[in-house]
Amino acid sequence: QVQLAESGGGLVQAGGSLRLSCATSGSLFSALVMGWYRQAPGKQRELVARFTSGGRTNYADSVKGRFTISRDNAKNTVYLQMNSLKPEDTAVYYCNALMGSTHVYWGQGTQVTVST
Repeated sequence: QVQLAESGGGLVQAGGSLRLSCATSGSLFSALVMGWYRQAPGKQRELVARFTSGGRTNYADSVKGRFTISRDNAKNTVYLQMNSLKPEDTAVYYCNALMGSTHVYWGQGTQVTVST
C-alpha cells in the first residue's frame, strides 16, 4: 500500500509560481513511477507531467517550458515546480504513483487557483 500526500497548492496571480510537493510512504519510493495530473471543473483529469519507467520525463504540451517535475529519493517526495502560471492552469492537482503494471495510487489532491 502506498500513501500520497500533496501540499503546496493555493491562490496565485497570473505569472506567478507555486511548487507542489507529494510525500509518499508505505513502499520503496525508488520503485514508484511518479506523476502529476490535474482536473479542472467540468473537465476530465489530464496528465500534467510524469516520469517514465526509464526515468525520463513527459509533459503536457500546455505546460512545457513552464512546469518541471522532479523527485528526491532521499525524502520520498516528488515535486512540481510551476512557473508563469496562467488562469487555465486552475485545477485540482493530483499526485499519482504506479507500482508495476497493476497498482495505481492517487493522492487527495491540492487546489491551485490562478487569478487574472
